[in-house]
Amino acid sequence: MEINLKATERILIRPYEEKDFNKIQDLNKAEGWTTLVENYFNTKKAWEHSNVAYVAEVEGHGVIGYVRGITDTRISLFICELLIDRKYRGLGAGKEILHYVHNKYPNTRIELLANRTSRSFYEGMGFRAFYGFRKTFQE
Repeated sequence: MEINLKATERILIRPYEEKDFNKIQDLNKAEGWTTLVENYFNTKKAWEHSNVAYVAEVEGHGVIGYVRGITDTRISLFICELLIDRKYRGLGAGKEILHYVHNKYPNTRIELLANRTSRSFYEGMGFRAFYGFRKTFQE
């Protein structure tokens, strides 16, 4: 799917390909998501096993963002990560990639975890806070 950003550039949202992984890791590193970067093998396997895996690409600039998640295609669509390069934030790319994914699975509800800095972005799109829990295997 191709969309126009608020700027003069157009982005292409397309399925993830293995060749995108290093750029995704570059974005993760720039964002300070060190757990994903340091766990290279597991992060790569997560991408291989996710049934929601799309990148946003700008011609001449390559991958500028991505979304990764899992869905049962009928009820739940869980977004594991959504990240847009800082240079492209505020132009509509994050909104468009979320709309794109939700349009692929229109019967689902989107669930995700977010940090304080992205709260206003999600609330501005009509998301509401909900209560949840998290536990890693080591805990």
